[in-house]
Amino acid sequence: MTYTLTPAQLDGYLARIGVDRPAQADAAALGEIHRAHAYGFTWEVIDCFMGWPVSLDPQASWAKMVAGRRGGWCYEQNGLLGAALAALGYSVTRLCGGVRREDAGDAMVGNHLTLRVDLADGPWLAETGLGDALVDPIPLRLGPVTQRGYAFAIEQADGDWWRFRNHPYSGGPSFDFRPDYADEARLAGMHEVLRTSAQSPFVNNLVVQRHFPDRIESVVNRTRRTVTPEGVREAPIAGAGELAALFEGVFAIEVPEIEAVWDKAGRASGAAFG
Repeated sequence: MTYTLTPAQLDGYLARIGVDRPAQADAAALGEIHRAHAYGFTWEVIDCFMGWPVSLDPQASWAKMVAGRRGGWCYEQNGLLGAALAALGYSVTRLCGGVRREDAGDAMVGNHLTLRVDLADGPWLAETGLGDALVDPIPLRLGPVTQRGYAFAIEQADGDWWRFRNHPYSGGPSFDFRPDYADEARLAGMHEVLRTSAQSPFVNNLVVQRHFPDRIESVVNRTRRTVTPEGVREAPIAGAGELAALFEGVFAIEVPEIEAVWDKAGRASGAAFG
């Protein structure tokens, strides 16, 4: 597996998110790329939900998200971002994290890929893998963070684990990580579990999310959720035609077999998806 993009792939990626190639790999360029990635790509788990092929390889993520008109989940979002940053000369470490480890323990480790980016002023957390969390990267240090009115934090968890705390209206409330813990085998194993297990929340739930400057839009099964720093509005989706219109107009993704997606969303479990 290759964890960097070729020069041609990098050019395509930068064009896709609307950013010029930076003159140097510094904090300012990291922020610009991270922000453009977060706004430019939709977080979605449709392949997993429908049983369609999905890969951990950043090359496959590039083909799906850059060459194609789709989004991705944490392995794809942060995998693609990390590969692009590496191609630009950043020092990137793919960290092995665990969403809901706070609740369910170490069995969750590996269900989340996040990124440490080392700069001259210290390490940063680059994180586009939670679809309703950060837009900008943050310094990798303990303490509260506010972006666009949403409250986040990096907290001390148990032992040498750290905890990223998402905002109060999020789907995934937290993930745990260790700043030096990279484990590709564990990530690959959990990727397979989440992709195939009958107990996987992503096999059982349709989840699509996208950032906007003033809100976060989501589809969870047959419900549209709009999140602002003030709270959540929910509305039922009327049918497959409305779902298709949301995918096209709000989430800017092209999804095949809309009727089949809609039908399965009607049988979804409604289990927690973070």
